[in-house]
Formats: sequence, C-alpha cells, structure tokens
Amino acid sequence: MKSHLLIFFFFFFLLFVTSQSSLASETYHHDTKTDNETIYRVSKQLCWGCVGDSLQFLFAHNLVRAAKWELPLMWDFQLQRYANWWAGQRKADCKLQHSFPEDGFKLGENIYWGSGSTWTPTDAVNAWSGEEKYYTYETNTCEAGQMCGHYTQIVWKSTRRIGCARVVCDDGDVFMTCNYDPVGNYEGERPY
Repeated sequence: MKSHLLIFFFFFFLLFVTSQSSLASETYHHDTKTDNETIYRVSKQLCWGCVGDSLQFLFAHNLVRAAKWELPLMWDFQLQRYANWWAGQRKADCKLQHSFPEDGFKLGENIYWGSGSTWTPTDAVNAWSGEEKYYTYETNTCEAGQMCGHYTQIVWKSTRRIGCARVVCDDGDVFMTCNYDPVGNYEGERPY
C-alpha cells in the first residue's frame, strides 16, 4: 500500500513540476540580465508554500474518496487560481462566504474558517468529511439540523478535478476554499 502512495505522490510531483516549468519556459529569454529578472518574477509567482498545501488538500480528499472506491481527483491549476482569487477576497474579513451567489454555483465549492493561524488543509478536509456521520445513503438525506453537503461533494462520483487555497486573514484566522469540477450535489442523486 505504501509503495502505491509513493508512486502516486511521485507522479503528482512530476505533473506539478512539469506544469510549473512550462510557466518558467514561456518567459525565458537569453539575455543574462533579463534571465535573472525573469527567474525572480517567476519564482515569486510559484508560491512554494502552496505546493505543500496542494499536496495536503489532494491527498486528504483522495483518502476520503478511496474509502468509497471513487476515482482519485486530479489537481487543476485553473481551479487553484480561482480558489486563490476567492481566498484573497476573504483575506481582509475571513468571512465564511461562498464565491457564487446562492443557487448560482458553476463549480462545487467547500469553504472553511478556523480561529487562529495553525489550521491546515487536512483539518479542513477532515471537518468536511466528518459530515459523513450525518449522511444516510439509503435515503440520500442528511440528519435533521445537520449538514452533509461538504462530504457528499468530496465523494461525488463524477467530480474529477480540484483546486484549493488557504490564506491567513488579516485578523490572524484561516480561510480555506476548494473548488470541484464537475460540480456535485445534484438534488435527488446519490454521491456514489
């Protein structure tokens, strides 16, 4: 089992490095002064701390999906950019608010707020997946007064891509958001 996880992380790392190096190669010039400026500009865009967050988000989601025999999600940099944008919007107030108007979702979206700055992507995914205890598969319903839509979005059978972001807000709290494509949680349909 451990060897399968290592292979999974190796391929994810290769995918990530390849996509990031293509970003760097698009802006490469042969002038040494320009090369150094380009390297500096591109390295600022890469957000090396985000790599660890991305791996945590992806791994935690795929562990939950594996428990229901669902295919693993793939990391999507476009969804990550969207999540980064929304997390940036929430940085000033850390308000637990979705990026789409009510009933206007084009992507699946889970959001999380934690008091203090130490909350991790794994904490967010654990909170969302913890809603499983309120979900009844036979009736496809949540327990009265409880939420389970975060959990069902994570394990939604047709969802294939994910992109997430984490930000420490100006007040020192943490806001995290994940976007899913294709969207899940269709009324009347079971997640798996």
